[in-house]
Amino acid sequence: MSDSFLNNKLRPDLDLICEWIKPDTRILDLGCGDGALLNHLHKTRNVTGYGLEIDHTNIIKCVVKGVQVIQTNLDEGITEFFDENSFDYVVMTQTLQAIQHPEKLLTQMMRIGKEGIVTFPNMAFWKNRIQLALGGHMPVTRTLPDNWHDTPNIHLCSLQDFEALCNSNGIKIIQRAAVDHAHRYSIGSKLFPNLLGEIAIYRFCKNSV
Repeated sequence: MSDSFLNNKLRPDLDLICEWIKPDTRILDLGCGDGALLNHLHKTRNVTGYGLEIDHTNIIKCVVKGVQVIQTNLDEGITEFFDENSFDYVVMTQTLQAIQHPEKLLTQMMRIGKEGIVTFPNMAFWKNRIQLALGGHMPVTRTLPDNWHDTPNIHLCSLQDFEALCNSNGIKIIQRAAVDHAHRYSIGSKLFPNLLGEIAIYRFCKNSV
């Protein structure tokens, strides 16, 4: 099976994340879903690691793929499972905004992993701003499709908010990508990421300074 074929099977955001992960490393995937990312990285880059997932159906899919997975609720913390610097990367996609204590979880990610990678919807995206300013209601968009009363998102933030949180917790941003709902780059999102970026993707590490 070719590498390009495997890439086509991944969600676009996971495809972008793969570009940031080196071969022969260890990864922890928080909220790993059906294990697609770990399975792809194992086959294409000889990456090993674990996934943490709460949904029983996804747990079964991980086991079928041969992905090592632990069933747990991320809100209960992750430090009990792994020692300091157990992984080269700790990844969490489209989950940060649904965590009760995102600051605490980011700190735990930096204890367990040498680098972290997260993705989340950007609340400061221009369409969200317009719906709030002119419509007077919480935005409903392609990346935030739920109404305020039934959304799993409890801690929405902007790129500026996330970077301020990292700065206050001694976390250094290594790479940042601001993309649209299909995870494509544009000139606008590169020039004005907090305004024109629909989804944020960050790679970061502990600040050694």
